[in-house]
Amino acid sequence: MIAGEALGAKAVIETRTPIIYLHFTLQPGASMVQPIPKEYNAFAYVLDGYGLFGTEQERSEDGQMVIFAPDGEEVAIAHALTCQFANPADATQPLNLLLIPEVPLNEPVVRYGLFVMNTEAEIRQAIDDYRNGRMGHIYA
Repeated sequence: MIAGEALGAKAVIETRTPIIYLHFTLQPGASMVQPIPKEYNAFAYVLDGYGLFGTEQERSEDGQMVIFAPDGEEVAIAHALTCQFANPADATQPLNLLLIPEVPLNEPVVRYGLFVMNTEAEIRQAIDDYRNGRMGHIYA
């Protein structure tokens, strides 16, 4: 757990915006239900393995993102032990994922390359700041 609450434990950090950031590893045959505040939207990113997500048990695998419908107060996730695998050894591997519910910011989003801001003017300012060394330095 990075931020938020899960399995009766609470993270020690506070975030600027309300967010839950959880890292789960589910062993073959395991399943879980995570409570999510009603006003949050949630998504999961599968790092490794195969999982079944939501009440519809939609299958997802490593490198894929699952967006949960914003109409409930919990999400269900299970290891995809019962799926037909092209390689039967995949059924013995754990499901490793990030679950990230958060309050939607409902702000405009403008992006250009690696820059993400709220307006085109902010994008131009960020590029100018970058080009002129005003974004700080990281010393190794």
